[in-house]
Amino acid sequence: MFIGLSAFAPTPLAEAAVDEPAYGRLIARLARAGVDSIGALGSTGSYAYLDRAERARAVAVAVRHAGEVPVIAGVGALRMRDILHHVEDAQEAGASAVILAPMTYEALSDDEVFALYEEVCANLSVPLAIYDNPVATRVTFSDELHSRVAQLRPVAAIKLPLPAVGVEALAARVTRLRALVPATVAIGVSGDDAAAAGLSAGCDLWFSVLGGTLPIECLALVRAAQRGAADDAAATSARLQPIWQLFARYGTYRVVAALTEQLGLVPRMHLPRPVRSLDADGMRSVAEALTAANIRL
Repeated sequence: MFIGLSAFAPTPLAEAAVDEPAYGRLIARLARAGVDSIGALGSTGSYAYLDRAERARAVAVAVRHAGEVPVIAGVGALRMRDILHHVEDAQEAGASAVILAPMTYEALSDDEVFALYEEVCANLSVPLAIYDNPVATRVTFSDELHSRVAQLRPVAAIKLPLPAVGVEALAARVTRLRALVPATVAIGVSGDDAAAAGLSAGCDLWFSVLGGTLPIECLALVRAAQRGAADDAAATSARLQPIWQLFARYGTYRVVAALTEQLGLVPRMHLPRPVRSLDADGMRSVAEALTAANIRL
């Protein structure tokens, strides 16, 4: 499960709820494309904005439409009580694994982060991926904290962000972590523009935002890296550079929502208020980026 391309699907929202038929179609599309796993309720899947019932139904829809492809369900929340509810619901829905970011309002100490994962792991019967996302959570995982949490069962993967100092530092960090975490724990890269470099540097998988809307293009990058064709992987990444640039300009959440509309995957991609969709200029930029990347609408 924790290898290759883990494609994180956007969650289509109607005015008052998850658009379950549209979500099912998006998940089925990823399964048909042959992704290695499907991420349900990641950051671009709006997990932080949905209540328990919405999240439980979304995971159930994802599992139902994913077929044989494993579903990794996001279970992060601010309170331990709510996290455990999401863990329970994800397991009951048949998720193959969960992914957990240490969401917080008050800053968390390393001991508090460890205790969070320790309690969640005690309530799990499926594997867990550590979601290291310091921009969103304000929690920075040191290598030592990763090592400590990774010793817990059933931790099976780490989702690494792009280092603040750039792609060059990613390979060094992967090497350090390999020596600190159990050999059974996969290491994945999540910064989409760093995917080619991360996979070529030894990451086991790409936790991909763009994979949720452009699985064929993202699979081409991953398969090239897997067969050792680093130049081909880099060339595919370069082709997608116009989209990476929009991620940096507008944020992945809004751009992925716009891509989902532009590709005709949903008629309208609502975002949860107070978050606003891209304006007309932003939507034009997305259309232009798709054209520049030679992606047909």
